[in-house]
Amino acid sequence: MTSVPSPAPNAPASTALERRPGLEPLSYVTHTAHSAWGTYLAQIDRVVPYLGRLARWAETLRHPKRALIVDIPIEMDDGTVRHFEGYRVQHNLSRGPGKGGIRYHPDVTLDEVMALAGWMTIKNAAVNLPFGGAKGGVRVDPRQLSRKELERLTRRYTSEIGLIIGPQQDIPAPDVNTNAQVMAWMMDTYSMNIGATASGVVTGKPVHLGGSLGRVKATGRGVFVTGREACRRLGLSLEGLRVVVQGFGNVGSAAAELFQQAGARVVAIQDHSGSIACPSGVDFAALMPYVRDSGGVAGFPGAESIDPEAFWDVDCDVLIPAALEGQITPERASRLKARLVLEGANGPTLPQSDDVLADRGILVVPDVICNAGGVTVSYFEWVQDFSSFFWTEDEINVRLDRIMVEALRRIWDTADQHRISLRTAAFAVACERILQAREDRGLYP
Repeated sequence: MTSVPSPAPNAPASTALERRPGLEPLSYVTHTAHSAWGTYLAQIDRVVPYLGRLARWAETLRHPKRALIVDIPIEMDDGTVRHFEGYRVQHNLSRGPGKGGIRYHPDVTLDEVMALAGWMTIKNAAVNLPFGGAKGGVRVDPRQLSRKELERLTRRYTSEIGLIIGPQQDIPAPDVNTNAQVMAWMMDTYSMNIGATASGVVTGKPVHLGGSLGRVKATGRGVFVTGREACRRLGLSLEGLRVVVQGFGNVGSAAAELFQQAGARVVAIQDHSGSIACPSGVDFAALMPYVRDSGGVAGFPGAESIDPEAFWDVDCDVLIPAALEGQITPERASRLKARLVLEGANGPTLPQSDDVLADRGILVVPDVICNAGGVTVSYFEWVQDFSSFFWTEDEINVRLDRIMVEALRRIWDTADQHRISLRTAAFAVACERILQAREDRGLYP
């Protein structure tokens, strides 16, 4: 069991925006308590009282090691030139090279990417992977680009951030609106620039280019595995379990399908296209091809369309937020009719909402452990690329399940020992590992 000291009696609570020496907001980003970075800072503040002597290093966690902003000019198909803004943030590299995805989204900001990189630092340490945390993004709506424009954008972005990425430096992966094809373009661009094939520079690649079997559904599988273990501890049977899913991409759809295969009923789904409800359980055999053809769940003939806000009122046992951050506000948290929240997305629950859910007796399995299946299989892919020896999908799944179950057990034991939430326990376990590495490595020069 990880040893985490208890806080001093009546230790004062703090917030991400509290002004005190050394904690002023970073000069290059404006954040609020409801911003992604503000949420991350609030989570760090909550765990500091449990870090004991390592708390002297906590400032390390509040400052990204490196933040790169790049201009991405590309020629469009009509001959015009457009400029897009891209980011790559390396939050902490004390435990190894940076690891984290690349997202393409019109609302990407530096604040968001910083927070996502911070959560990757915590996530990798929580499951004890030999990585630091990083994240990247481009402010673009990829649906508005042709395939050739998307390729040119990806290749130019890769060249711009090529200064700081590499198989032993920082390894990108897919995230929102990026996929195996985007990773193939990134790998090829980086390889051409260094004059040698570097398959280990990204993960989430096509299998025939050094990708790993099981990677596409790995994050959703991790959500299911941690959810299965949480249900077991809560005395909930998977048979007949009512599940609600927000977000129906790789994560939400894979998790929902695995729960359905285990006997659960998926009674409501929300994605970018709309919200649907089906109290008897969605027919996956019909839904999956419908989503592939239509691009979303809206209008699915086997379910009722509901208002987006009414989605949060659906009676269920398990809620899986698997879309974007900041979705569970305090007001929504006060209305949820679930016993268990499994965070498939990064940062979907605001800190104030955590308090509301705790007061209502709703257990939250936090993102930094719940959705760590993707980065775990990315680690497997990275290892396989270096050895040029590849495992079967069954071997991948067995290794993934074992790591996820063991990581959750350590976190749960810590939570029980100190009577703290699973999120605070996950941060305590992770921060102890990160800051111990920081202390042992020391400061350069």
